[in-house]
Amino acid sequence: KELVTQRFPFKYVYTGVERTTKRAVPLRVMKQLRMLDLSIYPAKRFARDMLLFSFYTRGMSMVDMAFLRKKDLDNSILTYRRTGQRLFVKWEPCMQEIVDRYNIPESPYLLPIIVKSGVDERKQYINASHRINRHLKTIGKELGLSVPLTHYVAHHSWASAARSKNIPISVISEGMG
Repeated sequence: KELVTQRFPFKYVYTGVERTTKRAVPLRVMKQLRMLDLSIYPAKRFARDMLLFSFYTRGMSMVDMAFLRKKDLDNSILTYRRTGQRLFVKWEPCMQEIVDRYNIPESPYLLPIIVKSGVDERKQYINASHRINRHLKTIGKELGLSVPLTHYVAHHSWASAARSKNIPISVISEGMG
């Protein structure tokens, strides 16, 4: 009846379905990363190890890894909080291997992402995160991966690997917090 002027209020609103960028790598790539000899490249090795640690801990976020304390590991169970929820991860030898490689005895932290306790810890975490992701991207390019390798890839890769093993989505979701 033309009582209202058409102004197309949703002209710039996307309402379709678009595939998101793939952020996971197959399990074989995670195994390939684990087997890489990076002993002469300590910064790359550390970055790779942080990616693997995240993968081993069900895709734990970098911020949660940075603030893990040694006391969070008790009786072969690692406990941490994600979005207000307490999560428990069974401690495995592959995790211990990484922690042993980078242990700083006087530090309260499990991993050396924050190296100076009590000194602008948030900034230390952010700087370490950027450094780690920069090295991971380099490793990914060297391996010819089509997915830019970042710490977040571990999160998606663990979920994809779990799904490929027919683990129910509800269990994967709960495991990731």
